[in-house]
Amino acid sequence: MTAPPNGSSHDLAHPQEQDLDLTQVLFALSDPGRLEIVRQLRDGPVEMAQCNLADPTVAKSTKSHLFKVLREAGVILNLPKGRGRLLSLRREELDRRFPGLLDAVLDAS
Repeated sequence: MTAPPNGSSHDLAHPQEQDLDLTQVLFALSDPGRLEIVRQLRDGPVEMAQCNLADPTVAKSTKSHLFKVLREAGVILNLPKGRGRLLSLRREELDRRFPGLLDAVLDAS
């Protein structure tokens, strides 16, 4: 899966695979809330509305910011799907760019 072309007003900017930066990816994965989201996406795409955090008191704006950091770092794709959005992990791109990194982070306790 590659980053989508930008053009529609519903498209969000996603970095291309060659532009993925290890520092930005590690930063995105360093936050417990963002890591929780990535773990939910490990087995496949999830509709944004169905992606929940363990702490139900997290504000919607905070949750949106978590998604934005992950998207801008190139960890997830956030694509329009009907009236909602579909989130997916950019596993293939991350594995090509940084072999073993994603599994090492996700498998850590």
